[in-house]
Amino acid sequence: MRIAIGADHAGYSLKTPLVTLLQSRNDEVIDVGAHSYDPEDDFPDFAKLVADAVSSNHADRGIIVCGSGVGASVAANKVTGIRAAICHDSYSAHQGVEHDDLNVLCLGSRIVGEEVAFELVTSFLNATFIDRGKYRRRLDKIIDIENSQKNTHS
Repeated sequence: MRIAIGADHAGYSLKTPLVTLLQSRNDEVIDVGAHSYDPEDDFPDFAKLVADAVSSNHADRGIIVCGSGVGASVAANKVTGIRAAICHDSYSAHQGVEHDDLNVLCLGSRIVGEEVAFELVTSFLNATFIDRGKYRRRLDKIIDIENSQKNTHS
């Protein structure tokens, strides 16, 4: 699986062990940065890079780490085709994929530690969307909402 990963200064220290985890799973890692610690960098820059990689199909899924995960989620969801969510429990990490076709996982490095983050990422990446019945119907409705917004803002 191709995984885009990015983090701002608050998530920087958690990103490196996550990259190591992804490599140990034999995932292809697209590390969009930060590549050095900069206390003045901004999470929207990295959220956009990860989201763009997923939206353009350069990556299958994305992971963004900031302080709480909130800002990263808000920013990533502005990109067409992105379904990003904060998940700080393993149930949400896999259920979000299975039921809602979640494609970007947002983590708060000030909320979860390294071991919990490993569990969350593993749950997220091992899950598959249930592409039938109510899950497909609901995803289609989400896509319709997104498409209607594109048409009103064109």
